[in-house]
Parts: sequence; structure tokens; C-alpha cells
Amino acid sequence: MPETGFHFARPEWLFALLGLVLVLAWLIFSVVRPRKGSIHRYADEHLLPHLTGVRELDVNERWNRYSRWALLWILLVLAIAGPRWDFTDVEAFSPANDLVILMDISRSMNVADVAPSRLARARQEVQDLVQLNRELRIGMIAFASVPLVISPITEDSQSLLNALPAVNSDLANLQGSRLQAALERAGQLLGSGETDSGRSILLISDGDFDEPGLTGAISKLVNQGIKLHTLGIGTSGGGPVPAQPGQSDLLREPNGRIVESRLNETILQQLANAGAGRYLKADFRDHDSRAILKLAAGEIGKPTPTQEKTRVWNDHFYWLLLPLLILLLPRFRQFSRESQG
Repeated sequence: MPETGFHFARPEWLFALLGLVLVLAWLIFSVVRPRKGSIHRYADEHLLPHLTGVRELDVNERWNRYSRWALLWILLVLAIAGPRWDFTDVEAFSPANDLVILMDISRSMNVADVAPSRLARARQEVQDLVQLNRELRIGMIAFASVPLVISPITEDSQSLLNALPAVNSDLANLQGSRLQAALERAGQLLGSGETDSGRSILLISDGDFDEPGLTGAISKLVNQGIKLHTLGIGTSGGGPVPAQPGQSDLLREPNGRIVESRLNETILQQLANAGAGRYLKADFRDHDSRAILKLAAGEIGKPTPTQEKTRVWNDHFYWLLLPLLILLLPRFRQFSRESQG
């Protein structure tokens, strides 16, 4: 049942108030039955402060300190629990634009010329896209020799994030990069969408493939109103291709020569041009992800309002932090005087 009045966003933090009871029990126990150490054998009670340099607090001082601490603790716990009592109803919108991500999972994507590997960086790029997305429905296809639908076009971004860690080269029984089959599968996913929506494909790859007929396949998608953007993963220097993910052995040619792979920006740029899209090179920041989302969201469609509304609660924890800070100010002054002394 949704909340309609005063409540706490994180009520589990209220259990921390039980700490007041534990401290109170310890305080009562220490007052009623004070612990006597061996030092009491060598001096009277009233002389101990001069011997140890520590003064025993009397009962009133103990209770005053406990009261101040308890008040601070209550204010802090209630603030962390997140008190709420008003809200704003925000009208929900349904995304109108669709984006299908084609992730290359061929063996060359395991090259470690970008840390920790091209494939790991590609997964991070997809994660950034999904987390930053606010206006798109997103689907994903992983491909090597054959395309595998990881997620259909959906607004449920969490399902795609949950499936993302399992995307690796082991999903492909046969190696090789058959981009044309992946493009056709992406076109089938986008073809089932609304005709008045913006539709685009994002190819995430190192460009390490040589396949005839790609231009014709991309032109067919463009004629259907589907644009192709490309995102390059890797470096021009490249690196050796591992034989198996996580193994030290390297992929070799029949003559024993180590197979190396380099980022082919030229072919990725050509594919983007043929697809009426844009080529970007992946980096550590999120500029590339934001640029891709802007390109895909700036197509034909616009978000349409739905009958649903989202209730956004306003947290008011800061009202409890103000008295908490005021009560702490004298302590800062005391610490300042002690440090100067």
C-alpha cells in the first residue's frame, strides 16, 4: 500500500535508536556498581584524580552528558531514516525512440590494449548508456559468428543490466564476426516497433572484420528509417589475441605467428557514414555515452504522456540537521581551545 502521509524513507535505521537503551543500561550499571581496579589499593578515592590525572564524573554530570548525547543520536538517526510528509505527482512519459546495441563478442574483443579488455570496456559503455538513458527503449544483441538477443527492446533497464555481466566470448560457439547477420536481426527487432518512432543501431566493436555486402545491408536499414552509429573499442597499436578468455596462451596462425588485432577506425567510420550515423571512439569518461544518447533521442519520435503518474516524495532530513549542527557548535569551540592550549 503506497504511503499517503508522514513516513520514513528508510525506517530500518530506526532500530539504531535501541543503542540508547544499551548505553543507558551500561550507564546505570557503571553508576550503581563502579568497577574497582588495583589502583584503589594504593590511594584513597579522593586522591585518585591527582594520581591518574583523570577525574571521576559525578552522577549529575553523567546524566547530563548522556542526555546531550542521546538528543544528538536521536536527531542523527531520524535524519538518516529520511522523514517525508509531502510529495509531487509527476506525469510519466513513454519513450518514443528505440535503440538496439550490437556488441561484438568475437575473440579479438578480449585483447587487453584497453584495460582490462575491450570486451570489459564495451560492457562498461553499455552500462553507462543504460544508466544515463532517460528517453529511449533499449535492446541488445551480442554477435560473433551468429547474433544472440540478450534483451529485446524494452523500457526495463534493470533486466539488461542484470544480463550484462554474462556477456562474453564464451557465448559464441564459433568465432568470427558476422556483422551482416547481426544487422538483419537488429532490423527485425526495430521493425516491430512503431513506424513514427526514431530507430537507430549502435555497433560497439573494434572493427576487426572483413565481410562483403555490409554496405548493402546498411543501405537497406537506412531505407527503412534506421540509422547506424558506431563506437570503436581499442587502440591503433592493438595487441595479441588471447586463445581463451582468462588464459595466458595466445591465438596463433598455422605457422605459429601470434595473431594481433588493432582498432580499425577506418571501417567503423565508413559503416557509420553508410548508415547516416556517427562514429565515436570510446573513452574512460561518459562523453561518448551522452553523445550517443543525444543522437538516438534526437530522431523522429518524442516521448508521449501516459495515464500513469509517478509520486516523488520530498525528503526533509535537513530540518533535523539544523538543530544537530547547532548543538555541536559548542563542542567545536571546546576543541579549538584545547588545541590552542
